[in-house]
Amino acid sequence: MSEFNYFGIQLSDGDATRRLQDSLKQVKAVMMPVEGVLCGGYMTVNGSGEETCSCFHRDAFAIEEAQRNGLHVGVVSQRESDACRRLMERIGVRHVYTGAASRLDAYEAFRNACGLEDADCLYIGDDVVDVPVLERAGFSSTPIDGIEYLRNRVTYVSAYEGGKGCVREMIELVLQEQGKWNFCGENLCGGA
Repeated sequence: MSEFNYFGIQLSDGDATRRLQDSLKQVKAVMMPVEGVLCGGYMTVNGSGEETCSCFHRDAFAIEEAQRNGLHVGVVSQRESDACRRLMERIGVRHVYTGAASRLDAYEAFRNACGLEDADCLYIGDDVVDVPVLERAGFSSTPIDGIEYLRNRVTYVSAYEGGKGCVREMIELVLQEQGKWNFCGENLCGGA
C-alpha cells in the first residue's frame, strides 16, 4: 500500500470502489460553503439592497435527513448575512460560520465543536479558497461546476452543480453506504 495521501484518500493498488465505500461509511460530519455549493454560484440582491439566500429544496431535505440520522452538518460563508442565518435556521443547521475570513479556521472550529477527527469529515468545496479544507477532510468533493483544478484532485466529483443537488447527492451517498437512507426500493413510501 502506498504511503501517499492525496486530498484525504490513501492511494493504493486496491479496489477504488471499496476505498470509496469505506470512506463514506466513516463520515460523521458534512461541511460546505454557502456560496457556490449550497446556494449555487449566484449572489442575489433584492430591490431594497438586501442580500437574499435560497437553496434547492432537495438539498435542504437531505440536510434535514442527515441531521435526523446523526450526521453533523456545518456551513461556512465569507460574508455576514442575515438571510443566510435565517435560511440555516429554517432547515435546522446548527453549525453556521458566517463572516469567516478563513474556511480552514471555520472547518477546524466545526470539527472541534463536534469532537471529530479529519477522517470523520466530508467537505464539499468548489473554488480555490476551499483547497486547505479539502486537503484536510477525510473525504473531499466538488460539484460538477467546481473549478477544474479541484475536479482533478478531490475524492469525488458530484454529477450535480452547486445549488442544484450536489449536497443531496453527497449526503444520500453517505447515508446509503451507512444503511441510513430509507427512501429506496421497498422502503419508498412504506413499501409496495
